Amino acid sequence: MPDTAALIAAWARSAVAPHGGAFRHLHAHEIGAPVLQALLERAGIPASAVDAVVMGNALGAGGNPARMVALAAGLPDRCAAFSVDTQCCAGLDAVAIAAGLLASGQADVVVAGGVEAWSRAPIRQHRPLVAGDPTSPYERPAFAPEPARDPDLLQAAADFAATHHISRAQQDAYALHSHERALAHRELQATEIVPVAGLHWDAYPRAMRPAAVARLPVQAVGAQTDAGIAPLDCAVSTLAISTRADGAAMVLLMTEAAACKHGVRPAAQWRASASVGLDPAMPLLAAEAATRAVLQRANLQNASDCEVIELHDAFAVQGLSYCAALGLSPDSINRLGGGIARGHPIGASGAIALVRVLADLQRLGRPCALGLAAVAGAGGIGAATVVEWLGETA
Repeated sequence: MPDTAALIAAWARSAVAPHGGAFRHLHAHEIGAPVLQALLERAGIPASAVDAVVMGNALGAGGNPARMVALAAGLPDRCAAFSVDTQCCAGLDAVAIAAGLLASGQADVVVAGGVEAWSRAPIRQHRPLVAGDPTSPYERPAFAPEPARDPDLLQAAADFAATHHISRAQQDAYALHSHERALAHRELQATEIVPVAGLHWDAYPRAMRPAAVARLPVQAVGAQTDAGIAPLDCAVSTLAISTRADGAAMVLLMTEAAACKHGVRPAAQWRASASVGLDPAMPLLAAEAATRAVLQRANLQNASDCEVIELHDAFAVQGLSYCAALGLSPDSINRLGGGIARGHPIGASGAIALVRVLADLQRLGRPCALGLAAVAGAGGIGAATVVEWLGETA
């Protein structure tokens, strides 16, 4: 492999805690620093070896969260720090940027991933246009300049479900299965999790009876498009949405020369990444577009060429659509439960998906096995990454 290849020496993540839960008092750097420290310990390299930290963060409202995490974790003052805000895609985009730093010779060892403290996110307000007028609070910024192309994400998911006749029953069944998988494999996933604030596993997955699921409230109903035809119930329920959450996830990337210098035997290799954009009015399709792009860059024909696939499914309808478009069975993705069951710490969600891929490849233990992580973001953007298992143990 070329000396500039991005080798993956270790990975780690925190548990995912629902908004207002176990991490409610923690700022982003307080969630991320223990994960970064554990990452270095797992790889067996000193903090002084790290040249840069690239960290996705969507809700910090400015500043440089990556620098805060680096300093809080005890990295040297000389360490560069780059914060990435591509919303839900930020955690995977950070990994792609880190690979670029290695390939361009700007760094030899980079920590990349994402961290989000949604519970501590600043309150957002627009300044008044006229002095003396009140400020205008807002929940989310605009993601497209034209309001018609900047839909509410939940409503966009509901409209997609209605247009494509994906029923509430299908969505709820998909989500329920995700929770069941996460609960069944809680102890297994705990091996990849760094305890933060005493939380050793993802807190949100829960056991539910189908009868109880049917009584959960509807959060959005899509526009009916087939006039004169009795509409199918394609509403989006509470269960079919990835809840707001806090969390962090990171991977340690290095060049082959750095691995030799520090006596590290990398477990995996970064193969390719893709960050793409498409119609902002249909954001949930961007993960599919990013997947097609990264498969081409990795010289792969089909998503099924990857033995482990993790999609951060912000909505159940997104997971169902993704699988249908790429010829996958829903059982073949998110095998230990997905974002629907974990929750959605926005800037960290893509990085968590990648950590899940690496942990599952490790359990698979098959040299040259490939893994794929994908995510879609507000504004019609998507990101995906392919990694290859090298046969070593992280």
